[in-house]
Amino acid sequence: MMTQAGSAPIAPRRIVIDTDPGQDDAVAILLALASPELTVEAITTVAGNVPVALTTKNACALLELAGRTDIPVFAGAARPLHRAPISAEHVHGETGMAGADLPEPTLRPQAIDAATWLVDLLRREPEGAITLVCLGPMTNLALALTHAPDIASRIAGVVAMGGAQREGGNITPTAEFNFFVDPHAARIVMHSGIPITLLPLDVTHRAIATPARLALIAAVGTPVTDMVVRMLGAEDRFEKLKYGWEGGALHDPLTIGFLLWPELFSGRDCNVEIEVDAPLCMGQSVVDLWNVTDRVPNALWINDVDSDAFYSLLTERLALLD
Repeated sequence: MMTQAGSAPIAPRRIVIDTDPGQDDAVAILLALASPELTVEAITTVAGNVPVALTTKNACALLELAGRTDIPVFAGAARPLHRAPISAEHVHGETGMAGADLPEPTLRPQAIDAATWLVDLLRREPEGAITLVCLGPMTNLALALTHAPDIASRIAGVVAMGGAQREGGNITPTAEFNFFVDPHAARIVMHSGIPITLLPLDVTHRAIATPARLALIAAVGTPVTDMVVRMLGAEDRFEKLKYGWEGGALHDPLTIGFLLWPELFSGRDCNVEIEVDAPLCMGQSVVDLWNVTDRVPNALWINDVDSDAFYSLLTERLALLD
């Protein structure tokens, strides 16, 4: 429990991380585990970067690496709501964790599926007690909302990596990967009335893992930081070739960064709709950034970050994990 000078103790924010690890998902999970301001209640997994069997295995392996096998893992949706599965081994490697070299985990997921568990958790906890951090396709949350619409009012908020406007798409000309994989799920969440913060490509493309920033992480010299540098180096190769950058963008960890250090970020409340019908624009996030329609704002759209400060703080936190 944290305290501030002259004030009462502040309880850590309780979060559930819904994820498809993925190297950048892994860094986000490790950052959350290293941060006393957050309590990770569970990790729920979904098909995305790789199939759900592998994302679940990767989540278990990461918790073992961090010495946090007390945190349960719940395997979730194996495919999108209405589309064939799409994955990204061309970016993340066949296991989703190229460069990690993690041993086979002994930790196993719980017997109950992710969506069912989410409904049970949210119904038994006080209203507003749980924040959901979505790092992959939103299939699990959409399934939970479809089966139990009453849980929407019980969720403190959703902080998600997803969408793009200024940056176009990274999987099609118009769509960001998470929203493209399951646009119908993203649309359900965006229409749920839950307070939503989106960290799209518009901001993640401002947080590049340059050689200088990776060198600072490498200098820590722990098994965790060594693994992070290897993973980000493996993932970087794709984005270096695609965009001509010095390194890859650090997408998913910005969600945890926003929870920890919101003062590093800026954005705008606006309406975001997800395209589900037009073939050329499937999964596109249509962002009314300048309020030119009468659509009611439904998200805080983050579009900038102090990336130097973020990498500095990330390095400090990763150093806390042996």
